[in-house]
Amino acid sequence: MNTRQKALRTGAVFIALPVIAGILLMYKGNDAVALGMEKKEGILTAEQVKMSFDSVNGRLVNEAVKEGDTVKAGDVIMELDATDTDLSIEKTKAQIAQLDAQIRSTGGSQAVNFMKADNDEQQSFRQIDQQRAAVASAQATLKNSRIDYNRKSDLLDAGAIAKSQLDDAEMALNVAEANVEQQQELLNKLLSGAQDTGNTDSLNLPTIAQQRQSASNMSNDIDALQQQKQALEVQLKQLEVQKERLALRAPEDGRIIKVLAKEGEMVSAGTPVVLLESNRSYYDIYISEKQAQGLSEGDTITGHTVAGDKTVTGTIKLLTKAPGFADLKQSREKGQADLTAFQVRIYIDPQEGVTPGMTIGVNEREFTKR
Repeated sequence: MNTRQKALRTGAVFIALPVIAGILLMYKGNDAVALGMEKKEGILTAEQVKMSFDSVNGRLVNEAVKEGDTVKAGDVIMELDATDTDLSIEKTKAQIAQLDAQIRSTGGSQAVNFMKADNDEQQSFRQIDQQRAAVASAQATLKNSRIDYNRKSDLLDAGAIAKSQLDDAEMALNVAEANVEQQQELLNKLLSGAQDTGNTDSLNLPTIAQQRQSASNMSNDIDALQQQKQALEVQLKQLEVQKERLALRAPEDGRIIKVLAKEGEMVSAGTPVVLLESNRSYYDIYISEKQAQGLSEGDTITGHTVAGDKTVTGTIKLLTKAPGFADLKQSREKGQADLTAFQVRIYIDPQEGVTPGMTIGVNEREFTKR
């Protein structure tokens, strides 16, 4: 065989090998999902969290972390400018303090007015009692004057006294009648329209009732001030929540793998600014529809690391039909229908010696034993 023939034969072999390998791979269904179904293996992946500011916009003033930093849940990652929010909080607190002062002042005035009404009532009762005595005295004087006048009138008719004496008695009678009328008017003025039952303690003096009503109406003013205060307290709470949101905190332990915003930049709510690699990790495997029938989310799956054969216990958090491109198309000429692949996402607890990037395999008995 000459050199040319050997070269042609060698070239033919190199061309044929990839073709044969390709045919074998096609026959075995060797795509990513097919291999995953065949070997039931998945790559352990650390879950990533895109962190963003919730419902607040602003200028980034503090970038507290850098890429590669390890953080704990609650650590401050970034902060937006809180100047305007701080001013609003102080203003609202001042308004609340002012309303508190008004409430205390109005409440104090109300108490004073109720006390004044009580004192005025007691004073009016004393004056009424005194005026009743004055009326009674005037009425007694009137009664005596009338008796004296009648007696002297009889004496004058009998010629026993002079006409001047009767005139004096008549004048005294007129004065007594006027005095009774005057004292009664003074009593009526003190009663201010209240019906005089003779029992002072049972009197309901209109002037005192009006004083008490005015004092009672101040409760409406206090209620209105309380409502204003409550509205401001709600506003203050909202501002405090807003300020809290201006500080972006780590939702869980993890490692900063990407910082997407820099100090001085304007940041919008919901825009990712940090990528956090959490301590939660998972791996995906693909199984057949038949194998998926006995599984449900929340089930425990036991796998083993390919390197080191460490036992890894995990929990199914996702069980769903794989994307359409992942369906295993088998030849209908062989009488086989298309097979649907199911994606199973398994989360594991942190375990020493098991790190993201490791391959974890699951024995098929995990699916057949159920």
